[in-house]
Amino acid sequence: MATKRDYYEVLGLPRTASADDIKKAFRNMAKKYHPDANPNNKEAEEKFKEVNEAYEVLSDPQKKTAYDQFGHAGAGVGGPTGYGGGGFRPQDFGNAADFEDIFGDVFSNFFGGGAPGRGGRTRNQAQEGDDLRYDLSLTFEEAAFGTTKDIQVRKLATCETCHGSGAKPGSGRVVCPTCKGTGQIRSTQGFFTIARTCTRCGGQGELPGSPCPACHGHGRVERERTISVKVPAGVDEGSRLRLRGEGEAGLNGGPAGDLYVFLHVETHEFFERDGSDLHCEIPVSFPQAALGTEIEVPTLEGPVKMKIPAGTQSGKVFRLREKGLKDPQQEGVGDLLVTVTVETPEELNAKQRKLLEEFAALSEEANTPKIAKFMGKMKNLFARKK
Repeated sequence: MATKRDYYEVLGLPRTASADDIKKAFRNMAKKYHPDANPNNKEAEEKFKEVNEAYEVLSDPQKKTAYDQFGHAGAGVGGPTGYGGGGFRPQDFGNAADFEDIFGDVFSNFFGGGAPGRGGRTRNQAQEGDDLRYDLSLTFEEAAFGTTKDIQVRKLATCETCHGSGAKPGSGRVVCPTCKGTGQIRSTQGFFTIARTCTRCGGQGELPGSPCPACHGHGRVERERTISVKVPAGVDEGSRLRLRGEGEAGLNGGPAGDLYVFLHVETHEFFERDGSDLHCEIPVSFPQAALGTEIEVPTLEGPVKMKIPAGTQSGKVFRLREKGLKDPQQEGVGDLLVTVTVETPEELNAKQRKLLEEFAALSEEANTPKIAKFMGKMKNLFARKK
């Protein structure tokens, strides 16, 4: 006889799990291994039974306490049905609301409707239209300053001929012969009575007496619509805009869904972004860094002058206030951070070499304090090794 697995292990939980953790884990496992999601899968069916058995014990405070102290024997489980001896019963969940709260989601996900008697579609119930997604590409400058883009979206719109009823004008509607007007088809599988949404009428319980010639009885037709999208200044890669009511049309007078516009920003050849701040790197020559100078720095709004003090080291970062990006979430503008890198000449002519050699001979440690400090550490290191 196979040894029963630990119930906490079955639900993937630690022994310190709360009641809410147990319920949530059971809901997820029940959806995963439900027989209707795994037809003709004996392994999934057994796991589903195992999950039910674990939840029956761990969701009952008294059984859980006994199980925590004495294991399977203490909880009194392991009867012939594999469900604690009593089978799977809604009353084991404490109350009907708890049972429906857990399995309502399972039914809804698998069958397009609510659990039996709870949340199922009723005749001619208004249904909200589906949301849509559109991916919009922007240049770096468009994202920085904001823009308005016209996009073309194909979506389901309410049929103008039948105004969404699906019926030919004047023909009316008739009761669906498949579900007899209930909008659901019920079937029994094991210990469950399952209500599926009627596929013929879509859960409405009615069919057009004569289908609308424009939409063929669907109540909606596909149309291409031009939509103006206003992009605020300072948006970043992956930002999302929500346009309410620009999704697909609803059914039976239900509201339209929303359109979600996902923004994709092209990289810039010069700037890198960090939130609302911009970063750039500018090379300067050794004489410029040593003697000091004034250079021209590009910004999104045009070039500006920036002073390089004498003795500037490579890697020095200068901050230009409010030369970055606008923050779309709050007031204020970011900064531009300019990193200066000192470039060493790769080739020298005879005169340049001679002058640099003279410069090197005249240089003192006071001119290069970092080099002097480094050389001092080197000497100490070698002295300790002798």
